[in-house]
Amino acid sequence: MTKIVVANRGEIAIRVMKTAKKMGIKTVAVFSTIDRNASHVKFADEAVWIGESPSNQSYLLGNKIIEVAKSLGADAIHPGYGFLSENAAFAEEAEKNNIIFIGPKSKAIHIMGSKLAAKEAVKAYDIPMVPGYDQAITDVSKAKEIASQIGFPILIKASAGGGGKGMRVVENETEFESQMNRAISEATSAFGDGSVFIEKYVASPRHIEIQVMADAHGTILYLFERECSIQRRHQKVVEEAPSDVLTPELRKKMGEAAVLVAKSCDYLGAGTVEFLLDENHNFYFLEMNTRLQVEHPVTELITGLDLVEMQILVAQGEKLQVKQEELQIKGHALELRVYAEDPLNDFLPSVGNLKVYQLPEGEGIRVDNGFEQGMDVPIYYDPMLAKLITYGKNRSEAIQLMIHAIKNYKVKGVQTTLPFGRFVCEHEAFQSGNFDTHFVKKYFNAEIIKSNESEEAQIAAMVALKQYLEDQKIVRLPIQ
Repeated sequence: MTKIVVANRGEIAIRVMKTAKKMGIKTVAVFSTIDRNASHVKFADEAVWIGESPSNQSYLLGNKIIEVAKSLGADAIHPGYGFLSENAAFAEEAEKNNIIFIGPKSKAIHIMGSKLAAKEAVKAYDIPMVPGYDQAITDVSKAKEIASQIGFPILIKASAGGGGKGMRVVENETEFESQMNRAISEATSAFGDGSVFIEKYVASPRHIEIQVMADAHGTILYLFERECSIQRRHQKVVEEAPSDVLTPELRKKMGEAAVLVAKSCDYLGAGTVEFLLDENHNFYFLEMNTRLQVEHPVTELITGLDLVEMQILVAQGEKLQVKQEELQIKGHALELRVYAEDPLNDFLPSVGNLKVYQLPEGEGIRVDNGFEQGMDVPIYYDPMLAKLITYGKNRSEAIQLMIHAIKNYKVKGVQTTLPFGRFVCEHEAFQSGNFDTHFVKKYFNAEIIKSNESEEAQIAAMVALKQYLEDQKIVRLPIQ
């Protein structure tokens, strides 16, 4: 492999390019009109404009990206995450054109792209699943009958989707019909498929995911777990590895279950198997993400592995060089997704110009970043600016380092989730490890962030005033 087209933008495009360059592989960036001067464009060896700013006119144009790869003699395409990363048709088209898709085969993407097809695939392996009705349904009256049989509360989920879209928790029968109609409408709008399914709602779950890596020679490894329970609107914001609640026995059991899930669809490359863990530490299969995850850096830090390098090597047909028994967890890692969102205004996107944008530095601090000072945050894409990752010898050290790093991450011009990340890290429930996916609903209070910001502003003003007064002092010379 000598040249890779990175079919993405922002921090993940740069992340992939860094490893490719380390391996002596040239990189090609693709960019939309608004991204002409973006960081990933400057970082690549070559860059090609592929369309106007909206993603459906640029980053989602799979055929155009394949034409770019062919015209520049690229051997492979790395899709990053989002956009075309879990598009089976794109992977298949790349394969037809003799271009390596750095990811699983299209068959695995297709199977795991549907939550119902995924559940069907893993049934033969006796993987525990949340009780429910594992068939697509759009008939509201029939669905209500099924929900009553399962017992409230229940969860309505879009079959074709993810990211919390088309998902509704229904507490009782009276609100079922309206919630069902909303879920169908949202699923149709987001995925072009309004089919949903129904399962029992697990009241106080932890969201635990297992990183897997598979080669074409029959080896599938599990690279331990990530704790992803700090979420807003069913989207992860803070992730860590390892999880504070898993025993070595449970870790092994969940890891081996994840390997079986990967085996069920003849998986290749990096993937993530997601589980719910209830308050009694029973785990249930949720879905498989057939790509590199946003939160992969925390796994890299605790294992010492480069997941992108492993992706590239197995895509070239090489065998994995590490054995399961050789893998060990070392230290603890924490990741905060730094979104251009306003946590004081229901996490609504915040667009604007990055008048100040200074990254924290120091031992144990890693920033996977896609922006520079002076750049505009565009309205067309996911609002994530960067990922702030800290690593310590234990969980407490990683948390304290994260608080320190957040304080030294300077952003002016847009609102970000940095204050929310600090709120999480300083909260007793998070520090004690006693939390679940309802953390934001239970504990988040925008007034605390406002109070902290006001207090810090007052301290900064006092320091500035003191400095000003000292600068204005008149030095009186003694009379000779």
